[in-house]
Amino acid sequence: MPDRIHLAVALDGAGWHPAAWREFTARPTELTTPAYWRDLARTADGAGLLFATIEDALSLGGRSFEPDAETRRDRVRGRLDAVLLASFLAPVTRRLGLVPTATTAHPEPFHLATGLQTLDHASRGRAGVRLVAGSTPQERANFGRRADGPTGIPASGRVEDDPALLAAFREAGEVAEVIRRLADSWEDDAIVRDLETGKFLDRERVHNVEFEGEFFSITGASIVPRSPQGQPLITALAHQTIPYRFAAEHADLVFVTPADAAAVGGILNELADAADEVRTLDEPLRVFADLLFLVEDTRREAEAVWNRLQDRSPLATDARVVVGTADDVVDEIAALAAQGVDGIRLRPARLPADLDAIAERVVPRAAGAGILLPDDGAPTLRERVGLPRLASRYARQEVGA
Repeated sequence: MPDRIHLAVALDGAGWHPAAWREFTARPTELTTPAYWRDLARTADGAGLLFATIEDALSLGGRSFEPDAETRRDRVRGRLDAVLLASFLAPVTRRLGLVPTATTAHPEPFHLATGLQTLDHASRGRAGVRLVAGSTPQERANFGRRADGPTGIPASGRVEDDPALLAAFREAGEVAEVIRRLADSWEDDAIVRDLETGKFLDRERVHNVEFEGEFFSITGASIVPRSPQGQPLITALAHQTIPYRFAAEHADLVFVTPADAAAVGGILNELADAADEVRTLDEPLRVFADLLFLVEDTRREAEAVWNRLQDRSPLATDARVVVGTADDVVDEIAALAAQGVDGIRLRPARLPADLDAIAERVVPRAAGAGILLPDDGAPTLRERVGLPRLASRYARQEVGA
């Protein structure tokens, strides 16, 4: 019996391939409509996927540092705010976790935290977030409040060689900490609702977070009462040492991009070493491997579609790419599962075509092969991932006699 894992999906516009919007299966006129995203989310929900991440960025060019990112006309441009979109999707889905992407450099941490708490209430405990450190020059220009920041990956390719990138990850760590503190600032029983006495709130059970950091400070409590999960699921994407350390210290779950199954062991070892040094969270870091894929009935058909997409607008990615049949994707999932990851985040090259392939072909085959963890009925996303619901850090401890 192979190791059993979770499957999740990463949703982005018309798909992860930049030319996907030109395919006849695409819906390019609907990318910012509620119906389009409702259909995607319901397909993922019906397939039994654990959660869906929703991409986001704060400029037309997205997260790209390419000089023509803002002006080129052959890529999808325009998107919906991921946190607001996730709140819209909450009541039209049942079990699917909703994990919007949030940039940590510009949104106020207080607003981000309360938005995620609101999402957790709206989804009845299915909220998460993927934190992205730093920003592009165009994102900074759109806000106009800060000029300094990363300008791209340094020539060495290593985050630690750029002080601006190091600062961005320190700031992201503060944002993660404040999200958790604000989520804890209301105890579970802070709302009394005593009609006879007229007491709605036990103010002693609502706590100021009193956070003083390198980049910002926050004094008060959240405006949102404690949500079903207690804390939202915090996730991050990591490719190298500094992002690995950030995830090990601050995240519940990390997405990694092994070149193949053989590369997983080295990544897991580096994450474990980082966790030994910096992790203070009680639960082990969950690890999901990213897999970008395109599925057709035959490999020849899949390769023909892929070649057409690449001719139109080549995709550059460090994620593993599988182009072939559903069986090819399941074989890769099984190989990654055997290396000890907790789950796979599938990146569909085309939407909705490859998401439909997940639901109709990949999930049934993976389930039949005994690879997938069944839905255990746990009510919240954190519990389905295997994480406990934590009590508020500010809750008064009962002392035994």
